[in-house]
Amino acid sequence: MTDVLLLLDGLAAAPACLVRVESTEGSAPREPGAWMAVFADRIVGTIGGGHLELQAIAEARRRLGGGSGPAQVRSPMRFALGPALGQCCGGVVHLGFERLTAADLAPAAGLRARLTPRQHPVALFGGGHVGHALARVLAPLPFALTWIDSRDGIFPSPAPQGVVCEHSDPVQLAVPRLAPGSRVLIMSFSHAEDLDVVAACLRRQREQADLPFIGLIGSKTKWATFSNRLHGRGFAPDELAQVTCPIGIPGIEGKEPDVIAVAVAAQLLQTLKEADQG
Repeated sequence: MTDVLLLLDGLAAAPACLVRVESTEGSAPREPGAWMAVFADRIVGTIGGGHLELQAIAEARRRLGGGSGPAQVRSPMRFALGPALGQCCGGVVHLGFERLTAADLAPAAGLRARLTPRQHPVALFGGGHVGHALARVLAPLPFALTWIDSRDGIFPSPAPQGVVCEHSDPVQLAVPRLAPGSRVLIMSFSHAEDLDVVAACLRRQREQADLPFIGLIGSKTKWATFSNRLHGRGFAPDELAQVTCPIGIPGIEGKEPDVIAVAVAAQLLQTLKEADQG
């Protein structure tokens, strides 16, 4: 269960104080928008740990015991991350405090939307061992994952929370339906299917140019073969250059599915940072 769902579930039984990073200056343990919910007996989420979090928890519990007057709503506090706080980050964090009760569950969709980070669409083609490992790794990350395969009975039941499973036969017909901005990972059970999905992605790029990452599992030898075949289908070198193969962070050599999954997930996270900087 995600932190947002844990918060919503907990509010049905007891109030909580929402602590949210409103802004930062210099180095800070978490980014604006990060949050934790402080109940009388437990914590959901984190704003980065350390003495900052300990002081924020103490302040939140003080507010929990102080009623629900106007002073309880989103009162920012400034925390300097220096020697007085027992931290040496050197930055400043401004925290907002908001008392929540069961009454805030009525507009639950609004609270959920406010606390859920932006989800970036990812399309994962292939339900093999690496596909299963990737679905598990990507599910809690800031990705909205659509998992696609041409075979029946290939997806786990239940699927990882938040993952949308889709059957498509032939599998490449799913490409035109992908959400704009999808990052695509291709690792089907068949090299022929892989080739058809790559070709469909490149055709979409010609028409819409809205797939920021097209990743194909495999070796340099596989990609050399695919490049020749795709060239034969009319794709130019600059189009082929849009495909990343092999996938994963360079330097991670393990072939185990979970190792590959972590390397690929890290690579996708890098693309988010590059997009923000661009």
